Amino acid sequence: MKKSELMKYSCPLGKAMSALGSKWKPIIVLVIKDRKLRFGEVAARISVISRKVLTDQLREMEADGLVTREEFKELPPRVEYCLTQKGLELLPILHLLEEWESKFDTKEQYDKNCSFIENKIEKAVV
Repeated sequence: MKKSELMKYSCPLGKAMSALGSKWKPIIVLVIKDRKLRFGEVAARISVISRKVLTDQLREMEADGLVTREEFKELPPRVEYCLTQKGLELLPILHLLEEWESKFDTKEQYDKNCSFIENKIEKAVV
């Protein structure tokens, strides 16, 4: 079902799933957390996402009221993203999902802190 089709329904779960319906949006929420991050910092922390997909996802999240985008008129241009109150309230829900998966996961493919997301952060940001 497409996002536009989900938005037609007044069901709260349908609207929530349309706002978080991609594999990247929950990860972006967990990466931004309660801080402001520049676009390049978000991209460095999620090294497996292309910049185009990240841009598209952030635009959709802004339209859905999950993130705010602050643009600074300077050279070089700078843009910062932070979660809105609506986005911040997703953090405990996403942490519960992580706990749920850990409880039933029989394979130890990843550590508890999802290191695949920020595995190159020290190299990219330092």
